[in-house]
Amino acid sequence: MISQFFVLSQRGDNIVFRDYRGDVPKGSAEIFFRKVKFWKEDGEEEAPPVFNLDGVNYFHVKVAGLIFVATTRVNMSPSLVLELLQRIARVIKDYLGVLNEDSFRKNFVLVYELLDEVIDFGYVQTTSTEMLKSYVFNEPIVVDAARLPPLGPAAMFMQGTKRMPGTAVTKSVVANEPGGRKREEIFVDIIEKISVTFSSSGYILTSEIDGTIQMKSYLSGNPEIRLALNEDLNIGRGGRSIYDYSSSGGAGAVILDDCNFHESVHLDSFDMDRTLSLVPPDGEFPVMNYRMTQEFKPPFRINALIEEAGAFKAEVILKVRAEYSSNITANTVAIQMPLPKYTTRVSFELEPGAVGNTTDFKESTKKLEWGLKKIVGGSEHTLRAKLTFSQESHANIMKEAGPVSMTFTIPMYNASKLQVRYLQIAKKSKTYNPYRWVRYVTQANSYVARL
Repeated sequence: MISQFFVLSQRGDNIVFRDYRGDVPKGSAEIFFRKVKFWKEDGEEEAPPVFNLDGVNYFHVKVAGLIFVATTRVNMSPSLVLELLQRIARVIKDYLGVLNEDSFRKNFVLVYELLDEVIDFGYVQTTSTEMLKSYVFNEPIVVDAARLPPLGPAAMFMQGTKRMPGTAVTKSVVANEPGGRKREEIFVDIIEKISVTFSSSGYILTSEIDGTIQMKSYLSGNPEIRLALNEDLNIGRGGRSIYDYSSSGGAGAVILDDCNFHESVHLDSFDMDRTLSLVPPDGEFPVMNYRMTQEFKPPFRINALIEEAGAFKAEVILKVRAEYSSNITANTVAIQMPLPKYTTRVSFELEPGAVGNTTDFKESTKKLEWGLKKIVGGSEHTLRAKLTFSQESHANIMKEAGPVSMTFTIPMYNASKLQVRYLQIAKKSKTYNPYRWVRYVTQANSYVARL
């Protein structure tokens, strides 16, 4: 039972506010934002997704730079409310096409209409985009995709040799193309978030992939779809070693630890030929979520070295090597390294001819930051940083610095080797041939190298 729902910008501006029961003070949005912004409890600098303040339970998630918040005075399941907030964000995105502050402000009437249908007097009614179509009648005011921030090559969808910009998936599921016609197409994303921890000598200590196959359908009539994955896909290791490639799975087989499927997916032929059949609901939804801990080749190798260069000085050398093919390019690469607390100044030295690099030393957090616009496969990049200290380092300097962390996005690359073999759509007529777009994206979840 939800008492209030509201959406805040990163500045704390109240974009949408709905009070369902009247048992929580009206100023709860301001109280929440002040508490979250200046959170200092339990030694943490960031507020947890759920906390209690003056008898009110606050639940919040951050989606696309916006903060979705629910309040209640009753004892509710936190996972239920957090999942509800994620689903509300997804439904609003399906209708608006783009989820940002501008689209919210232009479509606040539509957003309030959606909220009144999703939640009634604090009780959830439905979060299905398809069911809401029967009750929501306002048309979305579409935000121009050209005004969205550029996402780089990761935004590209592929169909053979054809390419489609990622902004194509930001269309509303209820809006038609200019001229009143609806373009028949379907988008499939294979998004993987990888976690890798390297030892100081460069060996892999832990590695894991959390992946999802995301689908967004703009097909009229909801035709049946068949999605075929790798034929050598195995679910569960069956007690074998995760490094046992000579097993019945075959050399180089894709072995997933576990997976789950959307309720619309039928698994009748999955065990036989690794094919999923489904009738896609309107909007964006995860077809399949999976997890993999089998050893895989990490996309980057990080080497970090820090050594003293005098009583009040030290030098840091960071090397990053791309282990993937030269026809693949990573973008929005950012590397961070915590430095000793008594570091006062840092001077940087990049390799000759380096383009698109940014370096910075954050005085407040004592962190070294290195940004690379893109990294082509097979290339190696080096950064040297000379540190100046306010006091002499008495302890082991390597214990006071690091670890090195890295974030990145690699389009058209997936570390697990999970592939979509084909995407088959049931034909309504001989001339029916909708567009099918597939995109692979790998991102860093936790990519860390110890010193």
